[in-house]
Amino acid sequence: MSKLKLAELQDDTPVKLTIELPGPVHRDLVAYAEALSGEGGPRMEPARLVVPMLARFMSTDRVFARLKRAPAQSSRR
Repeated sequence: MSKLKLAELQDDTPVKLTIELPGPVHRDLVAYAEALSGEGGPRMEPARLVVPMLARFMSTDRVFARLKRAPAQSSRR
């Protein structure tokens, strides 16, 4: 089986998150959780994947990383 981008989850303090997802996104999230569980890991709750997926997405976004490193822009307008 191919290696998924999200391999391991850190054991962090849970954070409550309330969002509405479109049906197809929720189905894909459930399928991703099942794929992680199928690799020999414990059964994964789909909601626990949201934070690490967002963190992974933001950490691999080059433009966002550049913006974070840039000094704060002054509001001289």
